This record gives sequence, C-alpha cells and structure tokens, in this order.
Amino acid sequence: MHASPLSWIAFACAVVAAGIMIYYLIYRPPLNTRVKLLMLLAVGVLPIMTAMIGNLEGLQATEHQAFCGSCHTMDMHIADANDPDSLSLAAIHSRTLKFGDKSCYVCHKDYGMFGYAMTKIGGMGHVYMFLSEFAWYDMEERIWNGVADHSGLLEDLRTGTTSCASAGCHGYAHPFSKPDEETPSDAEAHSALQAPSPEGT
Repeated sequence: MHASPLSWIAFACAVVAAGIMIYYLIYRPPLNTRVKLLMLLAVGVLPIMTAMIGNLEGLQATEHQAFCGSCHTMDMHIADANDPDSLSLAAIHSRTLKFGDKSCYVCHKDYGMFGYAMTKIGGMGHVYMFLSEFAWYDMEERIWNGVADHSGLLEDLRTGTTSCASAGCHGYAHPFSKPDEETPSDAEAHSALQAPSPEGT
C-alpha cells in the first residue's frame, strides 16, 4: 500500500520537530519568546500531531488483509479468502465490493458505537493468546484440535447439519438481523451461505 497524505504530514511534523531540536542543541540560542515558541512546537505540538496521525494510520492499516496475513498462522485463511473458486463464507464475502481487501476486519468487527474500539481490544487479546500459547502448537492443533468441542462436532460440520456460525458455537454472523421466529435451521443457513450467487460474487 502506498503512503497516504496523512502519513507524509506525520513524517513532516517529525522531521521539523527533530530539526528544531538539533538547531537548539547545536547553537544554544537564548530562551527568548521566539525560541520558547519553537521549542513548544518541537517538544509538544509537532510530536503530538505525529503520534495522533501515526495511531490513526496504524489503526487503519490493521483493517486490511495484508495486516491479517502478516501472521503466518493466517496464511491458509487468506489464501482461501482470495481463492476465486472457493465457496467458503470468507471467500464469498471477500469477492464483494463491500468487503474486498477489508473482509477480515469487516466480518469480525463488533457492532455498536464502541465496536471499533472493542474489536481492537479483542485483537490484542488474540495477539496475547498467540504469543503465550498458540505459537507453540502446529497449525492443525492451534486452529482445530486445540478446542475440545470441535472434535465432537466434526461429522455435523462435514454433513452441513451445523456450521461454525451456529447458535451455541461462534454464533450467527449477523446476530441483529436474525428474526425472532421461524429462524431457518443451521443446515439450511449453511447451504444458503455455500451456494454461489448468480453473478459469482
């Protein structure tokens, strides 16, 4: 991804702040009003602007598949999401314009006013779990066998009578859009999600 205009602004703020500090350390000018204002810029205003813009750009970068795919445990998931022949839920969503390169984040983010913040906090929990636990297992153990409930549902998942997004498992993909009554069975929902659209998107 190319650097955005905000990234260049943050870089310029950092360079100007560093330049002012170097000038002061070399020439040691008297602390008159002009110099005090310059130092306020160098140690206060410009670094704060750099940090704020950097945080904003950093958070936005975490919404892209490139960030999710930077963890080697996600390689198989990213490959599946971008496979044009795959009928998995991730691949179907990734082929639509509303998801695209941000399909990982858009599908997994929380709802509500604080959804963005809660998603990022939850993501840090995943980082902790990976560094403290899952990094020591092989791929199959960390993704599937590491969860005891998975082994008991293997046949149901293979036959389509239940899915990862079933009630009692990871939950419905869109919990607030489900009707209170006449909710289709998990098998029907699974079949509907696996069926390709007429336009292949």
